[in-house]
Amino acid sequence: MTNHSETTGSSENGDLSGPATPGGTAHTPCDSPGDEHQITLRTPAELADALPYLLGYRPEDSIVLAALRDRDGRGRFGGRARLGIPANADDWAGAAGQLVHGLVTGSERRGARPEQMVAYLCQEPARGETGREVMERLRPLAQKLRVECGALDVPVVEALCISAGRFWSYCCDDAVCCPAEGTLMGLPGTSVLAAAATYAGIQVRGSLSELRARLLPRENAAAHEQEAALDAASMTLVARILDDTGRSDVAGETLDLAQRVMRRLTGAPPVSGMPAEDLRDDQLLGHDEAAALILGLQDRTTRDHAAEWMEGDEAGPALRLWRALARRCVGPYGEHAAAPLTLAGWVAWSTGDELEAREALAMALGADPDYLFARLLHQACNEGLDPESVRRCLRTERGGRGGTGGGTPGGEERAGAPGKGEPAEPSSAPLTPSGRRRRTRSAASADGARRRARTRDRESGAKIGHPRTPAGGERPGVARAGRTRPRASGTATGRKDACAEGRGRGEPGAEGGGERL
Repeated sequence: MTNHSETTGSSENGDLSGPATPGGTAHTPCDSPGDEHQITLRTPAELADALPYLLGYRPEDSIVLAALRDRDGRGRFGGRARLGIPANADDWAGAAGQLVHGLVTGSERRGARPEQMVAYLCQEPARGETGREVMERLRPLAQKLRVECGALDVPVVEALCISAGRFWSYCCDDAVCCPAEGTLMGLPGTSVLAAAATYAGIQVRGSLSELRARLLPRENAAAHEQEAALDAASMTLVARILDDTGRSDVAGETLDLAQRVMRRLTGAPPVSGMPAEDLRDDQLLGHDEAAALILGLQDRTTRDHAAEWMEGDEAGPALRLWRALARRCVGPYGEHAAAPLTLAGWVAWSTGDELEAREALAMALGADPDYLFARLLHQACNEGLDPESVRRCLRTERGGRGGTGGGTPGGEERAGAPGKGEPAEPSSAPLTPSGRRRRTRSAASADGARRRARTRDRESGAKIGHPRTPAGGERPGVARAGRTRPRASGTATGRKDACAEGRGRGEPGAEGGGERL
């Protein structure tokens, strides 16, 4: 129905304050150094103009729901949820139900059940299609959203279609304010809301496609050189990671190399614009270096130590490095992107960028749907939880080793080495003659107790995925149709799982003993 890179069913921006009262008046506060400034939104044009400021970016090909709730007798925006518009109209009913129920139940968990809803359908015309034709084609989807909201006693007070620089209202039939040919959108940044948002320091980033482009594998001539480097590194590193002693050595080498590259990125001269920044970072990272880092991060313990570069002066260069590594997971190594994408999502979330965090984590799940660390972080981020509990756990782990680096040699314990009482056993999955890991899967066991015991005894270290091209040649962040993985009963355990404090207080837990952490 939609791909894993979409945020589905939960609050897009948490439970933020914002607009609407019965009758169509909406209020959105803009915090400033002084008193709170409120912008009142009364018309469809003002609601259409507000959408990028509600999300922090300009949505494309999207269904967006914005919850409205009462506060002090005035309507405010609550949670937001976004989902890609399914290409097949037969999937619209399921998408509408998924989005509406997810937003309402998520808001209820935060104690702010929506009282009303504003719906947006954003899609550009196909070749030879007009904006009005897009609006008419999507009218059944708008109706399904209204029906789903009504079934939960949350009326839709406005439903807008935004296409080809115009907007249409599905709720207003007044030709004066909502003409049949649509109403032109104002120039970006020229409205009162735009001025107030700028004053308050609220930034509207580009589109999601521009954000994802920073994390997608490169498709250029250099991609062949990178794939060759990954092939060569796999021949030596995989065998070493599967060996107890070699695994510890590879972990230390990986973290040392990552720190050297981060220092290199820190010292690079600044450039203007995201594409230029990414190109500069790509030029500072060699193919052999990228291959060694990508394969080294497939070891879970090494990845966890790398996750400790999450704040302060380390966070910026770490995020740039994880983005660059995700772009190097080319060809059959697309699944390997789950590790750097998860690290990128974690650092983004830790530093307050929930938008990039959600997209990076969703793309990690697109690369490997069984990557449990990404799933836990994605759920926690979408639930609006505070990342401080995870940061606190990582600080404790780092302090316990007595080192300032993310597990670099010099401390008592080498990064990636088994902890006390944790036997490190190589995975039993066979290797190909080239030295690569061949992933094996087993059906879920009917004996849940035996599966749980096997899960608890599983080694805490490496799981190296066999490089392969996803079905259909799709890239990370795109779900692979028809691909399923058996789930085993029981609970996956691990250090990151233990760090998710408060699972008994409603925070997301880990389910599925066969999943990768």
